[in-house]
Amino acid sequence: MTDTERYHHPDLGIDQQLALRTAATRLQSEFDGTFGTETIERFLRSSYDQFASGASIPNFLPLPAERFARQRLHALAKVEGHAPYGKPTVLFLCVHNAGRSQMAMGFFRHLAGEAAVAWSGGSEPGREINPSAVAAMAEHGIDITGEFPKPWTDEIVRAADVVITMGCGDACPVFPGKKYLDWELDDPAGKSVEDVRPVRDEIERRVRQLLDELGVAARA
Repeated sequence: MTDTERYHHPDLGIDQQLALRTAATRLQSEFDGTFGTETIERFLRSSYDQFASGASIPNFLPLPAERFARQRLHALAKVEGHAPYGKPTVLFLCVHNAGRSQMAMGFFRHLAGEAAVAWSGGSEPGREINPSAVAAMAEHGIDITGEFPKPWTDEIVRAADVVITMGCGDACPVFPGKKYLDWELDDPAGKSVEDVRPVRDEIERRVRQLLDELGVAARA
């Protein structure tokens, strides 16, 4: 099967097909020797499909699909022991992956740097990041505008050392052997920046405490 045939689909425009082929090439180069072409293309296409149903601007989907596929492949590599992953990995989960979990991931990445890994996801991913959350984080010099709401997948949960849940209730996945923490925090959905600030500050406090428990020094 040629690349053109592999990515030909009646729902995809020519530009999207080209973008997915290009993304597949990048991922194949990055994961060469770890995963075969079939696995990489399956993860890329299923990642694309995760976003396609609720997308209002489908032409932009290949980029988040590639980023999500890359995250999932890194998670699968860790689960299957294909590469040494000694860094603590934390997964932040909420309902829409648009506010609380995004702010928590933003603080964690900002404070941990390269010493630890943070991912996030939602049980019912929204269409965009909460603008009040974006503005509140910007006040602390943390830019989360490049993030996007996304679901979680089994390999991502299985690869996490700690799973932080925030209001997703019974929808939150449970795997044996994982450390689970439930953070009770107000949902910032529909709130002003002023109302989001206390939630943001509480998230920062908890992230700093989590880093201390993980033995990861927070950057100044």
